[in-house]
Amino acid sequence: MKAIADTGFVVAFLNRDDRHHQWASELGRVVSDPLLTCEAVLAETAFQVESVGRVLALLQDGFLKVAFDLTKNIEEVVALAERYRDRTPDLADLCLIRMSEQYDNLPVLTVDEKDFRVYRKNGRDVIPIVCPPHD
Repeated sequence: MKAIADTGFVVAFLNRDDRHHQWASELGRVVSDPLLTCEAVLAETAFQVESVGRVLALLQDGFLKVAFDLTKNIEEVVALAERYRDRTPDLADLCLIRMSEQYDNLPVLTVDEKDFRVYRKNGRDVIPIVCPPHD
């Protein structure tokens, strides 16, 4: 599976106590290529799981790959921040929206269905997402 990884997915994958761990683990088993992500997701994940080492290991093992350069995309990310200011998206979400424009056919693995159902790539196109089943 090729996809873009959001913080919630990576946290659930790493944290056995997370309510979405089984879902994330099952998806993790079918990953053939590194999941693409951004540095903001890595920082959020390291904070939430309280372990930089575990996050870095996912990069080192090839499970995740940083595939976004904020400096090269700053104008687009600033425009997205302005567009969605009423939802107060975090930096990771803004970067992932931009990544979904760059990697057009890849879904975003996320537990944040509410926001990603609202966000749009290229101004009006639905971002494909893969979410855990509803409880």
